[in-house]
Amino acid sequence: MIKKGNTFRFAERKDTGTILQFIKSLAHYEKMDDEVIANEALLEEWIFDKGKAEVLFAMEGDQEVGFALFFHNFSTFLGRAGIYLEDLYVLEEYRGKGYGKGLLQCLAQITMERGCGRLEWSCLDWNTPSIAFYKSLGAIPMEDWTQYRLAGDALLHMADISVVKN
Repeated sequence: MIKKGNTFRFAERKDTGTILQFIKSLAHYEKMDDEVIANEALLEEWIFDKGKAEVLFAMEGDQEVGFALFFHNFSTFLGRAGIYLEDLYVLEEYRGKGYGKGLLQCLAQITMERGCGRLEWSCLDWNTPSIAFYKSLGAIPMEDWTQYRLAGDALLHMADISVVKN
């Protein structure tokens, strides 16, 4: 895919290390370094073996300068799948050159080509540069919704109490 002189490509299995580096860079930017437990083996299994996510790279020449990791979700109200953008990150020295917008444009095209009903993502409340960027593209914050998460011990506890035991 080529947009306005920028090149975008889907990640391949050989890119697993590069994907992990982008994840670590994003975690550092978000001040969440200690939360990354992903490793190359896990990423390879879940992205390439199980096909649970996809990755697009923004390229400058032969160099990956940004990435978007996404997967399909489902809207019961629309009755069809959507795309959920889990992470979008452009290396600092390449920001402001259209790579982030290009990645979102590619994702919007993929969303339409696949017949999906919407493209969604979350953004940290403190990340005002990204919020301003998303709003400038016409994205609407879902202010009436609060995202919830079960993880770690809470997830283990919930899984244990929700299982019917004989």
